[in-house]
Amino acid sequence: MEIVFNLMTEATPEHDYEKDYSTIMEKAGKLLNKSEDLVCSVIFCDPEQIHEINRDYRNVDRPTDVISFAMQDDDSNILIEEEENELGDIFINTQAILDQAKEYGHSPRRESCFLFCHGLLHLLGYDHMTPEDEEVMFGLQKEILDGVAER
Repeated sequence: MEIVFNLMTEATPEHDYEKDYSTIMEKAGKLLNKSEDLVCSVIFCDPEQIHEINRDYRNVDRPTDVISFAMQDDDSNILIEEEENELGDIFINTQAILDQAKEYGHSPRRESCFLFCHGLLHLLGYDHMTPEDEEVMFGLQKEILDGVAER
């Protein structure tokens, strides 16, 4: 499993996010019986950048905390390396990590890990559009995050 990190902002989470995100990805892969050759990208951005992405690609004219673009959703996407299972990109608003941690009363590490986990599950095909889907996805998030970044 591999995570490629990119920065659109100088701000990054103030914890060992590379280790935490790798642990989350491994736990998700095992729990969901996914292959070990999963690859995704994480792009850290600021509120203005994610607002622009949200507006341009989702027609939602406001900032958000995390956006996922799944490569597996589109059959026209061609994998460059056949041995890799490229999932897609996760954009994380680094200011939202701090703001939401304070709002929800938990650590920025927990919020950072939650946003990555949430985005990863979207890349793996999970959604929360119906109450049933939300129950499944949020249950998986809790199971994956337990033992990685407690509340």
